[in-house]
Order: sequence, then C-alpha cells, then structure tokens
Amino acid sequence: MSKTSQQNTATDANGVSVIHTQAHSSGLQQVPQLVPVSPGGGGKAVPPSKQGKKNSFVDRNSDEYRQRRERNNMAVKKSRLKSKQKAQDTLQRVNQLKEENERLEAKIKLLTKELSVLKDLFLEHAHNLADNVQPVGTETTTKNPENNGQ
Repeated sequence: MSKTSQQNTATDANGVSVIHTQAHSSGLQQVPQLVPVSPGGGGKAVPPSKQGKKNSFVDRNSDEYRQRRERNNMAVKKSRLKSKQKAQDTLQRVNQLKEENERLEAKIKLLTKELSVLKDLFLEHAHNLADNVQPVGTETTTKNPENNGQ
C-alpha cells in the first residue's frame, strides 16, 4: 500500500503561506498548515486578532475610544476590587484558622494533663490491689479455737 501526497502552497494577503496537503489512498483529511513567509526566512505569524488593528489608527478624541476606555477602566476597577476582597477573605480565614489552632492546642494540653492524672490513679490503684492480694499457696494459717482439740 503506497501513500502519495501532494502539496499546494499559496500565499495570502498577510504574507502567510498556506500549505494544502492531499493524501491519496488514506481517506483522511489533513488540516492546512500556516507557515509565515518572510524574506529573512523566519519571524512570527501575526494572530488574526492583531492583523486588522496593526494598520488602523485610533483617534483618541473619538466617542468609540472614550467608551472603550471607560469600559476598560470599569473592568480594571472591578478586577482590583475583586482581588482586594479575595485577599481580605484569605486573611480572615487565616486568622480564623490560627484561633482554631490555638483552641485545639489548649485542648491537647488539657487532655494530656487529664490522661497523666488518670494514668497515675490507675497505676496507684493497681499497685494497691497487688499489695492486698496474696499469692496462692502462701496462705497464713489461723488457729481456730474450735479445732484445737482434734
């Protein structure tokens, strides 16, 4: 199975070469590739969003310019307020977490002291039980007056 392909190169108005490739016997459609054409052999292709704006002169006294500037200024203010609010919320959350951490550390100290006291009580009680219990086989014999004569 041999695959052959053809390439057609065309240059558009912006100086960008479009290479169209057709592959025979593959049945797949290939996407055109954009290749910049410049005398130096290199350079960057201009994105479509910037192509029209490059040659147009903006009149700073026009109503359209003023409206765009106003919208941009409002967007900047909104963005800065949002950023400031987010920073304040983060600071507030940090303070809450610090307070919670202090409360939890105090609770840990209290529970550690309580554990120590209960442990000491348990050990003391266990020691007292051990002293009161006599090992089996070392019972003391008491003389029973009723059994004296037998």
